[in-house]
Order: sequence, then C-alpha cells, then structure tokens
Amino acid sequence: MKTATASAVTSFRTDESFAKEMDAKDPLGKFRERFFIPKKKDRSDMLYFCGNSLGLQPKTVRAFVEQELSDWEKLGVEGHFHAKNPWMPYHELLTEKMARVVGAKPVEVVVMNTLTVNLHLMMVSFYRPTAKRNKIVIEASAFPSDQYAVKSQLKFHGFDPNDSLIELHPRKGEDLIRTEDIESLIEKEGDSIALIMMSGINYYTGQAFDMKRITELGHKKNIVVGFDLAHAAGNIQLYLHEWDVDFAVWCSYKYLNSGPGGIAGCFVHERHAENKDLPRFAGWWGHDKKTRFLMGPDFIPIEGAEGWQLSNSPVLAMASLRASLDIFDEAGMDAISAKRNLLTGYLEFLLNSIQSKNFSIITPKDPARRGSHLSIRIMNSNKTLFNKLIEHGIICDWREPDVIRVAPAPLYNSFTDVFQLIQQLKIIFV
Repeated sequence: MKTATASAVTSFRTDESFAKEMDAKDPLGKFRERFFIPKKKDRSDMLYFCGNSLGLQPKTVRAFVEQELSDWEKLGVEGHFHAKNPWMPYHELLTEKMARVVGAKPVEVVVMNTLTVNLHLMMVSFYRPTAKRNKIVIEASAFPSDQYAVKSQLKFHGFDPNDSLIELHPRKGEDLIRTEDIESLIEKEGDSIALIMMSGINYYTGQAFDMKRITELGHKKNIVVGFDLAHAAGNIQLYLHEWDVDFAVWCSYKYLNSGPGGIAGCFVHERHAENKDLPRFAGWWGHDKKTRFLMGPDFIPIEGAEGWQLSNSPVLAMASLRASLDIFDEAGMDAISAKRNLLTGYLEFLLNSIQSKNFSIITPKDPARRGSHLSIRIMNSNKTLFNKLIEHGIICDWREPDVIRVAPAPLYNSFTDVFQLIQQLKIIFV
C-alpha cells in the first residue's frame, strides 16, 4: 500500500475543503468503516479523540468472540483441541502480527496478562540489584502505576525509594525532558544504576523518548533497559529488536483497540531467550510445551518471551485483540505512522491558528518526538472548557491538573474530524 508522508503536504490550510481533499485521497480512510463510532443523541457521529485512553471497537470483534463462545457451547473442554481456533495454542495466533507492530521477532513477543503484571514479571527477572548497583531511573511524571511498581520493587529488595529511585525532571520552566540531560545522568550515575525503566511516550506530555539512544547509553554502562509502551504500541514505529531493548511491556486497549482492560503484551530480546538462569516467577503455561502435560515438578521454560507466561490464555480477551491486529496487519505500521504525522500535524496547525492565550501545546513540535496525541495545557486549570467539549459530543480526556489530551487515531479519525473539533474549540477558546 502506498502511503502519504508528511513531506507530501507542502502546507496545511484552514479551510474545510482542505480537510475534505485530504480525506478523499487518504489511503487509510476506508478503515474508518471497520470501527463503531459512538453516536450523539441525534445519531450523528461523536468526534472521538480518546484512542490514547480506550480505542474504538472493531466491527469484527463480535464475530471473533462469538466464534469462541460457540465452540465453548458446543465442545466444552474439547475446544482446547478441536475449536475452529484451538484454545491451547490460541495466543500463538497473535504473536507474529503483534511482533510486527512493535518491531520484534516472534520469539521475542508474547501476549499475556495485564501491563503492570507484566512489568512486575520483567523486573523480577531484570532488576537484579546489588549493594553498589541498585538504582532505578524513571521519569518523574511517569504514569502512576509505573511509579508504584518500581517503588514496590525497590522496597521488596530492601531499598529505600528515597535513595534508590532516580526521577528525571524537565529543566526549570520547561515541560519536556531533554535527551542530553538523560545522557548526563547516565554518565554521572551509571555505575549505581541497575535499571532504566521509562515510558516510550509519556502519558501526560505526549513526549516520545529516544528509546534507541537511551538503550545505547544504558548498555554502555551495563545497565538493563526496559520500556512501558502503553502509549507507543500501535501508535509510533517501534524497532525493539533492532534497538536492542532488554524488555518492554504494553497494554492493548488504547491504540490497539482490544477493549476495556484488554490483554497486554511483553517483549524480551532474543539474546535473553536461552538464558534459563534468569530468575523469574514461573507458571505452568511458560513450561516447555512438549512436556507441560507430564505434570513434572521441575520448571523448564519455553525459550523466548513465551517462557514468562503463567496461566492459560484468556481466549475471549485474545479474540478481541486478534480482530484488531488483523486490521493493523492489513493497514501496516508504515501507513499508520505516515497518516499519524499528517493528522497530528494538521491538528497542531489548526490549534495554532486559533491564536488564543487560553491554552498552549506542551507536546513536542518534532513529529519524531511525539505520537498521535497532543497535550493542550489550559490556562488557570479551567476544566470548564473540557466539560463544554463533552457537552458538544467531543470525546477527549482531561489529566490533572491542567491538560486536555487529544489523540486523532489514524485508523478511524479523519481530517474532517480534526477540522470540526477546531471549529468547536474556536467558539470555546476565543
């Protein structure tokens, strides 16, 4: 599929005809019809810009889930072996497509659990502190669950987060963390750092970190490097294998559209695949497939990311994600990324055209340093403006203390959606 690139647009325009022109030639425009768009009371489409919180439902999800319900109804336990899509290896149906989304080899990826569970499982294996090297680096504004997880791991190992947690802050008066400041920190503190555990994209500011560079810097100091890709998977181009990242975790209910609380994903670089000496919390679904049902007492892990599985696959949840991954595989991350750059760039352009002092954009201007969503800081922390958007059928989200996050998702948002959003914002902001 040929894709549009940011360079294909020499300049954006503020007139509605521009949005319609872009929609008419959008190679991904047809995918909008593959999703359910929430409706207003008058049955017209809402303007949905909240895919960074919960992606919309693919229309095929019901059929995917009902297939498994039907097989359960008709086959009972035999569905594990004789369902149309046998449940025993069901998770394998998602592996290759998920691997393509995150830039990994299939052996490096597994779909399992939820994000924070996977993060804890990874830290059990990859956070191996010593008296001299025990610190964890995280951005100060990381999503709270990540903060809770790393602090609890530090305490579990007997370390005080006040001493062993290094939080990255922007410089005074700035909103974003500079890569050179991360580099300076790693150079200065590297010998005491056991783990760098950062977001791929910060949930609040929308800043995409230079994961390749951070991994390189960490490895030079013999530091393990992992990422939470909750806001990156299905949003930006990832090359986890090529970047040599040690591990990564992500949820799938945001850009990957798997449904509320959907199944999560995990990456473990293949250089760790055969390391059976890595400590881990083991469960029988991670045991060698050839001998799993011999029910022996000794755990023999499957090579690769599958070896971190704990329990039987939640097939109904996986069916929902599988429906979405089919769409991602058909569209391709190259095309999704190209349209993302255009859509978000167009949103930024139109926001700036309002010329209001009531808000500012804190997300990086460089498309290489952001994903789909823009974080709009509202002056005086005025949530009234956000509430007015909701009243007008515009779905985005509010993050305390003062940010509205707007995320045009390439698979189901159009340029006309963005144009219509701006018309409402002009009324509210000006």
